[in-house]
Amino acid sequence: MHLKVLLPYKVFAEVRDVKRIVVQTSQGSMGLLPNRLDCAAALTPGILVWETEAEGEVYTAIDEGAMVKTGPDVLISVRNAIGGPSAGLDLGKLHEEVDRQFLNLDAQEKTVRHALTKLEMGLVRRLSEFGHE
Repeated sequence: MHLKVLLPYKVFAEVRDVKRIVVQTSQGSMGLLPNRLDCAAALTPGILVWETEAEGEVYTAIDEGAMVKTGPDVLISVRNAIGGPSAGLDLGKLHEEVDRQFLNLDAQEKTVRHALTKLEMGLVRRLSEFGHE
């Protein structure tokens, strides 16, 4: 598979020949293997795991976002990410960063994110309806 992790301002990671990917959704962990059917999922703050032959397992803390798999391509778009192959952070420190940076949001930020989510969902619904007309 070809994995690309996108942040709002840059490409965080681009990895080829990925053997497996594990992401966190509101329904729990979701694993992706190369022959899995195309899919999309909303991601929650957590640990993204991918494995390649060369690097082995790589852990990255990610904020909420979205994941789309089409054929061999997996695009993950998130608000923020920490870690990756060159960061040298262990899994415990990544979990601490998820708690500290992504899960402890103040009330105002939660309200803003909720409003943005509603706007995004409304846009997706309208685009879907537009496509069926």
